Amino acid sequence: MKHFSLNLITVFLCLFSTHMLADQSQVIRMATTTSTENSGLFAVIKPVIEQKLEIRLHVIAVGTGKALELGRRGDVDVVLVHAKPAEQSFVDAGYGVARHEIMYNDFIIVGPGDDPAGVKGLRDAEQAFTNIAENQALFVSRGDDSGTHKKELSIWEQTGNKPDGSWYRQVGQGMGKTLQIAGEMQAYTLVDRGTWLAYRENTPLKLLVTDGADLRNPYGIIAVSPERFPDTQYEAAEHLINWFKSESAHTLIAGYRINGEQLFYPTN
Repeated sequence: MKHFSLNLITVFLCLFSTHMLADQSQVIRMATTTSTENSGLFAVIKPVIEQKLEIRLHVIAVGTGKALELGRRGDVDVVLVHAKPAEQSFVDAGYGVARHEIMYNDFIIVGPGDDPAGVKGLRDAEQAFTNIAENQALFVSRGDDSGTHKKELSIWEQTGNKPDGSWYRQVGQGMGKTLQIAGEMQAYTLVDRGTWLAYRENTPLKLLVTDGADLRNPYGIIAVSPERFPDTQYEAAEHLINWFKSESAHTLIAGYRINGEQLFYPTN
């Protein structure tokens, strides 16, 4: 009986030690966009990253503006976002070490099937937005300082139209919720292709404008500066960045598909 009890204690201690070691894995805090989360990409790559690098990856999915703000406060170790000018400003101001472009997809414009602004088939986002403004067709904006919102505002600036009035609605929500609201209102909206492919079966909206030269959507990853924030997990963040630049990561990202359609394209 005594021998049996000792064996049980030994097994318990081994299990406890294993659990403690797992809990003590290095935690890397990553702020990323809602598009990488909503599209389902991180559900696929996160377990691979954790196993390969022997870390625990804590993913905070927010808009690009919020993700960069978390980096500016030193609340995360690395950011993965999609607003190149804002990313470069982040680095130039000394909050990030360097920007590495790792993948891209594109933005598209979706809207109601009856297309009151007549944008279907256009490959020019500026012309599409001009048509929407001239017809005062309902448009739903994320309005959350995300990469998608920043892109939308840059297109409006190109048109020379300042969107306002009852036809233009800012909702301050992530991409999935914005698509839901736009669908309920039968409104136009700008969306990244990855999120669209993940959500299109659940919305009445139709894909109307695509393949425009001004609709490319690059994603960059940046380690937060260890000089500004000495407590940041800089070395581990660099290992993570190198993984994203590896062939195995490229294969995994390129292979992620929904109904046979590729969502993201690695940058070689």
